[in-house]
Amino acid sequence: MLTITKEFHFSASHVLDRLPSWHPCARMHGHNYAVVIELSGRREDLTEAGFVRDYRDLDAFKQWMDETFDHRHLNEALGGGISPSAENLAVWIFDQWTERIPELTAVRISETPKTWAEYRPVREA
Repeated sequence: MLTITKEFHFSASHVLDRLPSWHPCARMHGHNYAVVIELSGRREDLTEAGFVRDYRDLDAFKQWMDETFDHRHLNEALGGGISPSAENLAVWIFDQWTERIPELTAVRISETPKTWAEYRPVREA
């Protein structure tokens, strides 16, 4: 199995309103997020150029990230009452893109340089 990753960035606010009121993250605050998407493929499935996927094919993902999240309030961007934790954000992004990028195997989200959440669904063989 071959794996490639690409990192993207956006800045946004959120409120984790399901936390106790005394918790600092229950108040509106913001982060400079990093999002890493991972794509995987078998050696025999590489493109003629030798790629799992051409990184330039991910320009649409970058544009979508900017339009959907950058300088927005994540509680509104996610809609549907989803708590905008890093974990839920990773799942939500994966679900939005798994059909458009079939090679997508994981989404990692960082809110701070020292914290990461990763969604990697178990694939049926």
